[in-house]
Amino acid sequence: MDCKYFGKCGSCTLYDLNYEEQKQFKIDDMKKAFAAFGIKEFEWHSSKISHYRSRAEFMVYHDKDNISYAMHRLDKNGKLPIDKCPKTDEKIFDLMPELLAYIEKSDILRKNLFGVEFLSSKDEVLVVLLYHKKLDDIWTDAAKECAEEFRIKIIGRSRNIKISLSEDFVKERLHVEQKRYLYNIHEGSFSQPNRGVNEQMIGWIAKNISDTKRTDLLELYCGHGNFTIALSSLFGKVLATEISKSSIHAAKVNAALNGVENISFVRLSSEELTDALKSKREFKRLEGVDIFSYDFTHVLIDPPRAGLDEASREFVKRFPNIIYISCNPQTLERDLTDLTKTHKVVRFALFDQFPYTKHIESGVMLERL
Repeated sequence: MDCKYFGKCGSCTLYDLNYEEQKQFKIDDMKKAFAAFGIKEFEWHSSKISHYRSRAEFMVYHDKDNISYAMHRLDKNGKLPIDKCPKTDEKIFDLMPELLAYIEKSDILRKNLFGVEFLSSKDEVLVVLLYHKKLDDIWTDAAKECAEEFRIKIIGRSRNIKISLSEDFVKERLHVEQKRYLYNIHEGSFSQPNRGVNEQMIGWIAKNISDTKRTDLLELYCGHGNFTIALSSLFGKVLATEISKSSIHAAKVNAALNGVENISFVRLSSEELTDALKSKREFKRLEGVDIFSYDFTHVLIDPPRAGLDEASREFVKRFPNIIYISCNPQTLERDLTDLTKTHKVVRFALFDQFPYTKHIESGVMLERL
């Protein structure tokens, strides 16, 4: 990837390495971190080296009536004005300069604009404009003209205000193991930012669990059903939990889009689910779901950067097979130190979601000792 901001923009910290050198850097780093577990080799899953991000956020830099996108500087000395970012999906990349030029000519759209967020799918682009001002009907009319000009979806946000000019999601298509899955990806909710690597992650899980004895699946932190829906056909029944009400709603919609009927999505934390399985508490949110009818052979967890707390680690130990998707090697190392007291690591994969950065995502499969 060529970028005129390498060495200046704080987003790409491995800008001075080519892709093979980045790969070796990350593998060597992970070998050191997980040497205590006897991990000598990792399954590596590459990314495109440019135009791989389907989600991107930028600050807006104002110089009188002129504006530009901005990122934090690598030297942490203020903001760096930019006009393009080659990490972004081609549709976002092509749109960025044209959209900026359009907004710059409009006093209504330009004034007090402090950020722009992009969300793309294979077919659509949604743009969120962030403001330090109240949004009114005049702004709405101007934004509608902009949306029509570029054939995009636009959302305006300011303090306690959200104006959606159309749908607040993009319609995504993922291809995994020669099958196609449909998802509505909502603005403001978590989604995997690298579409190609996300497809590889789902495929890696599906391929490897196909070789294991399996009946039912429990998923914690299911989000909008990214993994759940594609893996559901491999199990008799699936129970998927999430604490976000909006994510649960989106997951149910996505299941319906794909004609999947063997998943029960429930808004519960792992602690609440533990209490329910131990019959300590009853939850109205479990109405119509017989959690004691499940025969869980696998649990899938995709926690936030903080990883699992002690109670969650103890909870997942009860299952024969653990599938752990991690976005933070430090908390993964901590959690595996505990989980390997009862389970052994049988597969360990690295997924390069973010080329030109030190960040790496991991997939670990564990079996009970």
